[in-house]
Amino acid sequence: MITSKEVLISLQKKGGLMPQEEMLEVQRKKGSLYIGVPKETYFQENRICLVPEAVALLVSNGHQVIIETNAGKAANFEDKDYSEAGAKIAYSSKEVYEADIILKVAPPSDEEIEMLQRKQTLFSALQMTVQSDNYVKQLMNKKVTAIAYDYIKDEDGIFPIIRSMSEIAGNTSILIAAEYLSNINNGNGSMFGGITGTSPTEVVILGAGTVGEFATRAALGLGAMVKIFDNSVYRLRRLQSDLATRVFTSVLQPKVLAKALKTADVVIGAIRAPKGRTPCVVTEEMVSEMKYGSVMIDISIDQGGCFETSRVTNHTNPVYRTHGVIHYCVPNIPSRVSRTASYALSNVLTPILVNMGDEGGVESLLRSNSGVRHGVYIYNGILTNQFLGETFKLPYKDIDLIMAAF
Repeated sequence: MITSKEVLISLQKKGGLMPQEEMLEVQRKKGSLYIGVPKETYFQENRICLVPEAVALLVSNGHQVIIETNAGKAANFEDKDYSEAGAKIAYSSKEVYEADIILKVAPPSDEEIEMLQRKQTLFSALQMTVQSDNYVKQLMNKKVTAIAYDYIKDEDGIFPIIRSMSEIAGNTSILIAAEYLSNINNGNGSMFGGITGTSPTEVVILGAGTVGEFATRAALGLGAMVKIFDNSVYRLRRLQSDLATRVFTSVLQPKVLAKALKTADVVIGAIRAPKGRTPCVVTEEMVSEMKYGSVMIDISIDQGGCFETSRVTNHTNPVYRTHGVIHYCVPNIPSRVSRTASYALSNVLTPILVNMGDEGGVESLLRSNSGVRHGVYIYNGILTNQFLGETFKLPYKDIDLIMAAF
C-alpha cells in the first residue's frame, strides 16, 4: 500500500524534471555613495548642482547626501527642502568636504582645494581658459579624480550641460533685451516685438549655434524681425532648417553686418571660439553708427567678447552705455535664472550619480561610460587633459589607456 507521504515525494521528483520558470537573482546595489554639496563661494554664482527632488531620488537609491546650510538659498531652495528630501544639513564647509564625491558649480577656489581629501571625486566646471598651472598642480597633488561636467558627453556625443546652459542663455538674452528697451530700465521705451501698425523690433544675432538658435526662437516668438550672421554656411543652413521658417541669414561680411546694425534695436553676440579668444566682429565704428538706445548683449564676453566696446560687467551693475548704446556684458547669464539652471544641472548629474552607484563606484562607471570619461581631466592625481598638459607643459596620460590598464 502506497502511503500519502510516498505519493508526495513522487510528485516532487516529477515536478523537478518538468521545465521550470527561470529564477533570476534580484540585482543588489553595488555601492552606496556619499555625496557632498558645498555652498558656492564664487562671485554671484547662484546655482546649485542638486535640487531637492534629485536628493530624494538619490537617498531612495541608498545614497547619502550632505549639503551645506544655505547652499541652495540663491536658487530659492531652503534647507528644509533638502532635509525633507533626506539630505543631512551641514553647518561647516569642512564637514561637507569629508564626503567621497563633491559636487560644485564653479571650480574650487584655493581654499576649497585645501579642504579636498585624497582620492575624492570632484564634479565641477573646468573653465579651462582661466585656469593656471598652479591650480592644476594643486588638484594633482591632492590625488583627486576631477571631472569637468561641462565636458561630459551624452549618448549622441552632445555636451548636455553646455547645451542646457546655452539654451538658457539664448532665451534669457532676449528677455533681458526686452527689459532694457523699456522705460523701467531707462531704455528708449520700446516694446519688444511691436504691435499691429508699428515696425517690429529688429534683432541681429551673431552666431548660429545653440545660443543663437534659442535667441532666435525667443525673438521670433515675441514678433521680432531677426537677422542671423555666422561664418559657417553649414550652421546657417542647419538653423534655417531647424526653425522651419525663413529668416534673414548671412555670412559675416563687414559691410552687410554694418548695414544691419544701423537699423537694429537689439544685437546678441553669441559667437564661440573652439579655442582661445572669440573673434571681435563688431568694431567701435559700427557701434557709433547704431541707433541711440539700442541694446547689445555680449554672451561671448567670457571668451573676450565679440564687440570691440565690450567690457565685463556683473549682475549688480550689468549695463553701461557707449555711443548711446546700452551694453550688457555679464559672463554668467544662467546664474540670473538660477532655479531653472539648477534644475538643468541636476537633470544631467543625477542619472550619472545613480548609474555610478549601480556600477559600484566612480572607477567602474568610468570604465563603462565613455561620455563621463570624456570629462575627466585628472584621474587619481594624473593629468589626463591634453590641452592642459600642452598649455602648462605638464606630463599627461590618455584616460582611455589608463582605464584599459586596469
